[in-house]
Amino acid sequence: MGSLVGHLLTLSPWAVLLAVFLLPALEASTFVGLVVPAESAVVVGGFLAHSGHLPLYLVVLAASAGAIAGDQVGYWVGRRFGPGLLERLPGRLRSSDRLRGSLDLVARRGGTAVFIGRWAASLRAVTPTIAGMSGVEPRRFAIANAVGATTWAVTAAMLGYLVGASYRSVLSRLSLTGTLVVGLLVLLALARWWHLRRGTRRASGTKAA
Repeated sequence: MGSLVGHLLTLSPWAVLLAVFLLPALEASTFVGLVVPAESAVVVGGFLAHSGHLPLYLVVLAASAGAIAGDQVGYWVGRRFGPGLLERLPGRLRSSDRLRGSLDLVARRGGTAVFIGRWAASLRAVTPTIAGMSGVEPRRFAIANAVGATTWAVTAAMLGYLVGASYRSVLSRLSLTGTLVVGLLVLLALARWWHLRRGTRRASGTKAA
C-alpha cells in the first residue's frame, strides 16, 4: 500500500488533473463509463489533494467541468440520432440491466433522472444519451446536469480527501504500535538476558562453594 501511494505521489499534478477531467468527460460521451467508473480518477485526485500534491478546488473544478461537458455531448448525441442509436450498440449492451434501468428511470422521472442517474455508476454512462433520445428539454437537462455533476464531483473529491486523512492516521497509529511492539520485545530480550546471567552467576557460586 505504501509503495502504491508513493507511486501516486510521483505523478505530475497536471497529469492527474487531466485524468480527473477526461474520465468524466468520456464517461457518457463515449460510454467509457460502462467499463471504467469516472469517480475512480476523482477519488485519486482528492486523495492526492490531501497530501498537498495539488489543490482540492482544482480537482473539483476539473471533475465538474469534465462531467458537465461529457454528459452534454452524450445528451446531444442521443437527441441527434434518436432511438436508432440503440440499434448500433453491441447486443450485450442493448440487453444489459443498466440500459434497461436507465430507460425505465428516464421514462418515469424525466429530467430528474439526469440528477438521479449521476449518482448510480451503473446508469451514469447511458442516462444523458437516453435523456436526449427521450426528448427531455435541453434547458431542463442542462440545469439538472450541472447540479448533479457539481455535487457528484465535490462528493467524490472529498471522499478521496478523507481517505487520504484516514490513511495518514492509520499509518501514524501503525508507526506508534510498531514502536511499542519493538520496545516490548527489547524489554523482554533484556529480561531474558538478565535472567540467564543471574542463573549463570548462581551456578558459578555453587561450584565455587
